[in-house]
Amino acid sequence: MSDTLAGLLQAAALVAALAVCWKPLGDYMARIFTTTKDLPIERGVYRVIGVDSSADQRWPVYARAVLAFSMIGVASLYLLQRVQSHLPLSLGFPDVPPALAFNTASSFLTNTNWQAYSGESTMGHLVQMTGLAVQNFVSAAVGIAVAVALIRGFSRGRTDRIGNFWVDLVRVTFRVLLPIAFVAAVVLVAMGAIQNFSSGTAVSTLAGHHQTLTGGPVASQEAIKELGTNGGGFYNANSAHPFENPNPLSNLFEIFLLLVIPVALTRTFGTMVGDRRQGYALLAVMGVLWLGALVAVTTLEMHHPGAAAQAAGASMEGKETRFGVPGSSLFAVSTTGTSTGAVDSFHSSYGGIAGGVLILNMGLGEVAPGGVGSGLYGILVLAILTVFVAGLMVGRTPEYLRKKITGREIKLVALSILTMPMIVLIGTGLAMSLKAGKSSMLNSGPHGLSEVLYAFMSAANNNGSAFAGLSANTTFYDIALALAMLIGRFVPILLVLALAGSLARQQPVPANEGTLPTHGGLFVSMLVGVVIIVAGLTFFPVLALGPLAEGLS
Repeated sequence: MSDTLAGLLQAAALVAALAVCWKPLGDYMARIFTTTKDLPIERGVYRVIGVDSSADQRWPVYARAVLAFSMIGVASLYLLQRVQSHLPLSLGFPDVPPALAFNTASSFLTNTNWQAYSGESTMGHLVQMTGLAVQNFVSAAVGIAVAVALIRGFSRGRTDRIGNFWVDLVRVTFRVLLPIAFVAAVVLVAMGAIQNFSSGTAVSTLAGHHQTLTGGPVASQEAIKELGTNGGGFYNANSAHPFENPNPLSNLFEIFLLLVIPVALTRTFGTMVGDRRQGYALLAVMGVLWLGALVAVTTLEMHHPGAAAQAAGASMEGKETRFGVPGSSLFAVSTTGTSTGAVDSFHSSYGGIAGGVLILNMGLGEVAPGGVGSGLYGILVLAILTVFVAGLMVGRTPEYLRKKITGREIKLVALSILTMPMIVLIGTGLAMSLKAGKSSMLNSGPHGLSEVLYAFMSAANNNGSAFAGLSANTTFYDIALALAMLIGRFVPILLVLALAGSLARQQPVPANEGTLPTHGGLFVSMLVGVVIIVAGLTFFPVLALGPLAEGLS
């Protein structure tokens, strides 16, 4: 009973904190992307990179800017890791091997932050700060910029311009991510997270042995790791490590950080399109999906069958006792519902069906509420599909936010929706059929399939969390998962930007009696149904062979 009450209080406190921030943060971000005024520091950046902040771009130019910036980031982070041993603050660590360096560069650049290494024994402080932490900021900024470009596609008419990528990138970094992350880092330090440049402290263990605990600028990286829905941890244990996540209060604060921007962006969307009811509708869909997953996982873990679980009162395997089942389940659902790879418990230790819920949570397209930016443009793509289905039912051309959904738009939507499942299912199939893929599995049978499926689901969705139990630091998995991350990030981005350009060129059409209202309960219910049905039809067969088979055995 006490655990149930604790779970309810934590969820209520989290929802209340998000509700308080939703309006001011959402409206603030809307002003950032609609104002013509630049800050002095922003004007300095524009002069250095040669950008005219008043010049908007067509979608192909915007897309090329995204790709160019991102590929430079991959190359720079790869090089930084390959010469680590020659850099200051390397802590004596060697250069990162080529395949692992490529995997890590692709991971942090795509906002995935999948880690096939132990951070405290692989990356020096300089690489952590100037490589990984910097990418935590800019990869999150890229996602928000793409979402804002799609919003402009809805709000503008008869134009081929969707904004300026460099302006969007700089503004969201300097005006949103940096100031909030700075405050969050101070709060985390106050809660007990560490922030130093220590190369390590020798301690004695309970067994009488000696161990060196690596220090570092942990709190500052932890802040942007959660705020930007990145997830890459300073330590191998990630947010289960007490240096990153010291206590239940810091655990709840970190969950708040990873949800606050994706939730607030629904308000930004409603404000920028001139109808805040549209933002309420998307927020309702996200909330229903998130709450459903939370109730399912928490209930399953609290009442997991088995003598050990019943004796402990819940399934505590793989969970921190300082967080318990409620705090662990809340974190797990929130991190798989966003593109955040942070974990405070081992998802592989969850019951078969609860683990399947976490996999399906990513399979929904991470729209509950999704990553920073990627969650918003992901659910908007599904909203377009919903009005298209509704249009087929009544035999008229569908419209969404006064824009007609024609054959061109629905083709872009279909390709965007199909990209992730293709990567996941093809990657999982190859891994399960090749010796190089099967040799890394520490478990056989349905649980082994779940581990591999989770890895490719996490990579293709740019999530980054791991199921555990899979030795992924091999040449096969380093390369295969890196390609899954890159394709899963940039193919949908290109399709979304093409969709934004197509919508922006249209002349807005007035609503009439035949227009489907997209702000009421009917549309919310339809969109929830479409999200679940699309994911269910796509992934049910493989889920039945993996987590469902394990849970029912």
